[in-house]
Amino acid sequence: MKVNDELTHTWVKRGKMKIESEAFITAAQDQALRTRHYKKVTLKNTQEDRCRLCGEQSVTINHIVSGCPVLAKHEYVKRHNKVRSYLHWHISKVMNVPEITNKWYNHTPKPVTIAGHNTNLYDQQIHTDRTIMANKPDIVIRNTAEKACLLIDVSVPCDGNVTAKSAEKYLKYKDLTKEVSRMWNVRTDIVPEIIGALGSIPKDLRKHLTKIPGCSKHYEIQDIVLYGTAHILRKVL
Repeated sequence: MKVNDELTHTWVKRGKMKIESEAFITAAQDQALRTRHYKKVTLKNTQEDRCRLCGEQSVTINHIVSGCPVLAKHEYVKRHNKVRSYLHWHISKVMNVPEITNKWYNHTPKPVTIAGHNTNLYDQQIHTDRTIMANKPDIVIRNTAEKACLLIDVSVPCDGNVTAKSAEKYLKYKDLTKEVSRMWNVRTDIVPEIIGALGSIPKDLRKHLTKIPGCSKHYEIQDIVLYGTAHILRKVL
């Protein structure tokens, strides 16, 4: 797994997280939370370790933070949406979008924002001349002056899957990249924003962040993800 160890441990060094949340994340990273799987395999005091929500898989830490299909419908979506809202807020500030809020968590992204030479699409399908199934990145930034376009897509997978998820995004949006470049006559880049549910940061994240206007603080995104994960752990355990 190609992870940047220094950036991955930024949240611990900063010491900004609440004690309760830090305890949950640290215990989860050490696989020390008393999940049903832990009770069955380590403590050997139960015979049932299937998830009480989905009833499909063993309740491991990875299942809770990124693998439960029931939690995926709401809790994972909330965590994901907070990250992309944070990115959209920073982009909007740099592009001098009027009436932007002072705090990212008060920001409500609009589907389409136009500021100067930039058009930003948020959670919108890109209509193409030929049918492309993967046509809805989280954020699209089109700059007519520079003839450039960014397709930004966020994902919060289990920590062991961050590298594979980044490669998956390139493959997923490969056809859309070609079609957008042709239709709009722009240079198009895919910008995957991947952070593990327990804070792992791939080595290429910082490079990707430099492509996004105003978004260079990886640790703020990491904090958003970890707080979201801590909330999920408290809710399920």
